[in-house]
Amino acid sequence: TTKTTDEKKKSGKKSSKHANPASAGVYYCPMHCEGDKTYDKPGDCPVCGMDLVEEQNLSAPSGDQWTCPMHPEIVKEESGACPICGMDLVPMQPDLSSEEKTYKNLLNKFWIALAFTLPIFLIAMSEMIPNNPLYDVMEQKWWNWIQFGLSIPVVFYATWMFFERAYRSVKTWNLNMFTLIGIGAGVAWLFSVFGMLFPDFFPEQFKTESGAVHVYFEAAAVILTLVLMGQVLEARAHSKTNSAVKELLKLAPNKAVRVVDGNEEEVSIDQIEKGDVLRVKPGDKIPVDGVITEGNTTVDESMISGEPIPVDKAEEDKVSSGTINGNQSFLMKAEKVGSDTLLSQIIHMVNDASHSRAPIQKLADTVSGYFVPVVVIISLITFAVWAIWGPEPAYVYALVNAIAVLIIACPCALGLATPMSIMVGVGKGAQNGVLIKNAEALEKMDKVTTLIVDKTGTITEGKPTVEKIGVFGSHFSETEILKFIASLNSSSEHPLAEATVKYGKEQKAEISKTQNFSAVTGKGVEGTVDGKKLDLGNAKMMEHANANISSDMEAEAQSFQKQGKTVSYLAVDGEVSGYVVIGDKIKETSAKAIKELQDKGIAVIMLTGDNHDTAQAVASELNLADFKAGMLPEDKLEEVKKLQEEEKVVAMAGDGINDAPALAKSDVGIAMGTGTDVAIESAMITLVKGDLHGIVKAHNLSDAVMKNIKENLFFALIYNTLGVPIAAGVLFPFFGILLSPMIAALAMSFSSVSVIANALRLRTKSID
Repeated sequence: TTKTTDEKKKSGKKSSKHANPASAGVYYCPMHCEGDKTYDKPGDCPVCGMDLVEEQNLSAPSGDQWTCPMHPEIVKEESGACPICGMDLVPMQPDLSSEEKTYKNLLNKFWIALAFTLPIFLIAMSEMIPNNPLYDVMEQKWWNWIQFGLSIPVVFYATWMFFERAYRSVKTWNLNMFTLIGIGAGVAWLFSVFGMLFPDFFPEQFKTESGAVHVYFEAAAVILTLVLMGQVLEARAHSKTNSAVKELLKLAPNKAVRVVDGNEEEVSIDQIEKGDVLRVKPGDKIPVDGVITEGNTTVDESMISGEPIPVDKAEEDKVSSGTINGNQSFLMKAEKVGSDTLLSQIIHMVNDASHSRAPIQKLADTVSGYFVPVVVIISLITFAVWAIWGPEPAYVYALVNAIAVLIIACPCALGLATPMSIMVGVGKGAQNGVLIKNAEALEKMDKVTTLIVDKTGTITEGKPTVEKIGVFGSHFSETEILKFIASLNSSSEHPLAEATVKYGKEQKAEISKTQNFSAVTGKGVEGTVDGKKLDLGNAKMMEHANANISSDMEAEAQSFQKQGKTVSYLAVDGEVSGYVVIGDKIKETSAKAIKELQDKGIAVIMLTGDNHDTAQAVASELNLADFKAGMLPEDKLEEVKKLQEEEKVVAMAGDGINDAPALAKSDVGIAMGTGTDVAIESAMITLVKGDLHGIVKAHNLSDAVMKNIKENLFFALIYNTLGVPIAAGVLFPFFGILLSPMIAALAMSFSSVSVIANALRLRTKSID
């Protein structure tokens, strides 16, 4: 019944349909007792006994389908009449989610338990009334039988699951909260039944004036009902912890307008295939990822980037599933559909991160491993101490206090402290364009002392434009140099290469076929065009090609590099014959983000493969004192290692293939969402919008989540540290205070709810 996250990913790759591979139902333990293990059907966790929670996944909604109330097998995509009986079809109602079903089931049981527990409680409390009027109706022993009868539906129906979980926990030796509840409430109920049936077995101190044994049916029933109330409140609160994913799910449209041979047809999202042409009307949600082929518009991308200002879009611009079109209609070509869309990937990443375990959780795991046996031992010691040294009736005090110790202890609150904060925090990040791959990244980001940033596409826009084509010597004209550069780069996917190809097409340059093309990582590209051996790239590429750069050539190039421009040399048959000047605008947010990070005490270092003069110009504009130029991928990797050896916690932000080794090696790899798949795969955090302000958001989010986790752990540890001794009666000799098992049950139920409620505060936390 279980499958790991890796298995889910493999199964997910088999289908490109809109429905996520987990849409049939994937469930996980909210305390992640077995790591990222998931289950394919609802139930309770075999380790901690808590109700499993259903993972929220992208699946085709059924609300747009119609069915016959008399013939449910009839399902249509539009309204009309039933073909069998002629009745009007009615809209299909989507099934309740697993968590809603769990909540409703628990709530129904709670009302039943409450209905039977209240009269038990009133009968028991009537004993405090002088000359109890109930005893005028019948003797106490008969009222005991009535309490017994009323307790049966509570114990054997409404809360029987607690005893099942307690039994299973002992059988598998996965001792948990339900072990303590089962023992505590079970002992109280069984003691009462035994005392009612065999009163002569007990000494006089256990008996009332009428000779009947003191019974604790009200304690057992109230304890179980209050614990059940806690479970109801938890189930309700759980539905809010993944509200961010639910909001993302709402972004997914279920219909699209497909254009075929000039005709428009409305189709289900499942029917869209790669390459389809779609019409997106004003105000509509964009159905899949793709590129605009006709028209201009503005798109609200705030739901996945966290940025509220609509983005202008024109032909050849990319658009993403779930974002909202402005007031212009446009045509688009579908490029990624189903589980390949950005929205699906975000939801998948959020789910995976929510299930992962943060290193700080090891503390809670270690404590929880010893928790239940220690509490049981404390309970037995409490019984012995009260039985030997307690006031009369000593055994009554001993039993009541031992039960109170069992009931008030709450390993559940300790177990929930970390995963609840992680789940809410990851969802909060996704809503703000910060995608967290796992909980470890969220914890480490808070400890980062040094941030390494790439230049192109990270600090700069990553949208380079050609500013000049230069010629060295008289062998070739500017037109021929442009032709060679555009032809050679037509086989490359590098952003700089795309810029030159685009410029070449705009200038109507002839683009010839390239043979023997290869990319030399961190240096440039090489190949053969029209029989001529071409090498294009930086100074190191010219060294690689044994092409000599004269001092005059270098001086001419430096005049552009000092302005922050990138210069690539072109060698034809081993001789440097021209160059291309490419400009890449610094992002508006870069300077502000770098200053904010520096103000937080984080050292920011720029590493770039570009030359020193270009790097110097960019660093000066951003007030960056520390930078290194001419860095190859292996150099960036070595720099990360060097800083780590100096005991620095290093984050690396980049967007290209050449950044992947350093991203993987760094303590926290941060990929720009505008970058390559390789970079994103190597990183622990992905910034959807792809600018440095996202790193500020990620750091603020990490700081908020870690504070929240520490608060939760503090609440849980202090609660148990103080609650157990008070329940054991340590305050009785000094203040005469004892804790009723019923009050202990109420406190225990609210401890878990308080942890979840504290985690939910993260939803309102600003991370900008």
